[in-house]
Amino acid sequence: MGYMQIYKIFRAAEWQAFEASGKTLGAPIDLIDGYIHFSTAGQVAETAAKHFAGEDGLMLVAFDAEAMGGALKWEPSRGGALFPHLYRELMMSEALWHRALPLGDGGHVFPECLA
Repeated sequence: MGYMQIYKIFRAAEWQAFEASGKTLGAPIDLIDGYIHFSTAGQVAETAAKHFAGEDGLMLVAFDAEAMGGALKWEPSRGGALFPHLYRELMMSEALWHRALPLGDGGHVFPECLA
């Protein structure tokens, strides 16, 4: 694999809107902050626990960080860790794959293909 995957978690309504239009400026928090929030493989479980606790019907979507070009910036966030932030519209055609992110007994159940 010659690229780094980054991940975006969508609520059901956000995912449906993204599928229908083929593009998105992100969730309400993304619109407020002025960029689309992503997480790395090592960050996404904590993101789910912190921002989506107890929420079912989520969709986990993978993207190629390199393909985002210069609009993707790595900026400090939680605890100073660098998180990928996209400063442009996100296109459905950029998605590598998507998987349901169901709730389990101990939180969200992530797919084994998380890279």
